[in-house]
Amino acid sequence: MSAQTTTGTAGNRTDAPRSAEHGQAPLARRLFSGAMGRNLGLVLALLAIVAVGAATAFGSFMTFDNALVILRQASIIGVVSIGMTFVIIAGGIDLSVGAVVALASVTATIAAVQDVVENTHWIVTVVIALLVGLGAGLINGIVVAYGKVAAFMATLAMLVGARGLAEILAGNRTLVVSDRDFLRAMNVDLLGVDLLIWIFVIVAVGGWLLLNRTTFGRRTVAIGGNREAARLAGIPVKRHTVWLYALTGVCAGIAALMYLGRTTAGTSTHGTLMELDAIAAVVVGGTLLAGGRGTITGTVFGVLIFATLSNVFVQNNMSSSLQAVAKGVIIVVAVLLQQRFAVRKGG
Repeated sequence: MSAQTTTGTAGNRTDAPRSAEHGQAPLARRLFSGAMGRNLGLVLALLAIVAVGAATAFGSFMTFDNALVILRQASIIGVVSIGMTFVIIAGGIDLSVGAVVALASVTATIAAVQDVVENTHWIVTVVIALLVGLGAGLINGIVVAYGKVAAFMATLAMLVGARGLAEILAGNRTLVVSDRDFLRAMNVDLLGVDLLIWIFVIVAVGGWLLLNRTTFGRRTVAIGGNREAARLAGIPVKRHTVWLYALTGVCAGIAALMYLGRTTAGTSTHGTLMELDAIAAVVVGGTLLAGGRGTITGTVFGVLIFATLSNVFVQNNMSSSLQAVAKGVIIVVAVLLQQRFAVRKGG
C-alpha cells in the first residue's frame, strides 16, 4: 500500500515537469507567432545580414554614409510597400504599382505640365503625380470592388495599360525635369539626412497610425480576416476596397516624385518590377497573403532586410543574379514560416 502510494507520488512528480513543458510549448508558439515575436525574428534576420556585411566589408559597410545609402535605396520601394501592406492585409493584391509609378513620373514631366510649372510653381508637378496615382488606384478599386474582377487580373491589366500609356506619353524618350526649384526641394538635407528618407519615415509613421489607431485600419483587417462577416457587420466592403487601392495609388504617386527628385527625369522604365519587390517586402515582413494579418513595422523591416542584403552584395562585388536567388530563398522561407504558424494556430 505504502509502495503504491509512493509510486503514485513519484509518478505525479515525474508528470509535473512534463505538464509544465507541455504548457510552456504553446506559450512559446504564441509568443513567436504574435506580432512581437515576428518583429523580433525580423530584427534578428536584419542583424545577421549586418553582421555578414561587417565581416566581409567592415571598412566600407559599417559607416554612417553607407547606412544613409541603404536607407536611401529603401525609401522609394518602402513608400510603395506601405500602400501594398494595406491591400494585402485586406486580402487583395496590386501588381500595377510599378507601372503607375512610371506613368505618374512621365505625366508630371511632359512638356505641357512643365510649361505650366514654369509659369506657376513646382507644386503642380507634385499635384499631377499624386492625381495620376490616385486615379489609377481608384480605377483598380472600382474594377475589383464593383466590377467583381479578381484583383490579380484587374491590376495586371492596369500594369500593362499604364506602362503602355507611359511609353506613348514619353515617346519612348527620357523626359528631363526642367524646374530647378523642384529638384532643389527634393534633394534638400534635413539634419544631415536626405529628404527621400524623411518621406519614407513620414509615410511609414502615417501608415502605422492609419492601420493601428483608426477605424479605417480596423476595417481593413476585418475585411481581410472574413470579407462576408465584415459585410454582415455593417462595413461598406466595396467602398472600403476602392479606397484601399486609391491609397496604394497615392503611394505610387509619391514614389514617382521621389524618382523624379533622385534621377531628375521621368521615364516609362521607372518602377520596373517594383510590384514584386514591394510584395516580397510585405510578405517577409509577416503580412499574410491570404489577408487578415499584417503590420507596418514588419513591412519596414522587410524593406530594410532586402535593401541591406543588396548593399552587402554590392560591397562584396557579387552578381545581381546571385542576389536575386538569395531574395527568392528568403521569400520562400518567409511563406513557409507563415504557413507553419498558421497551421499551429489553427491546430
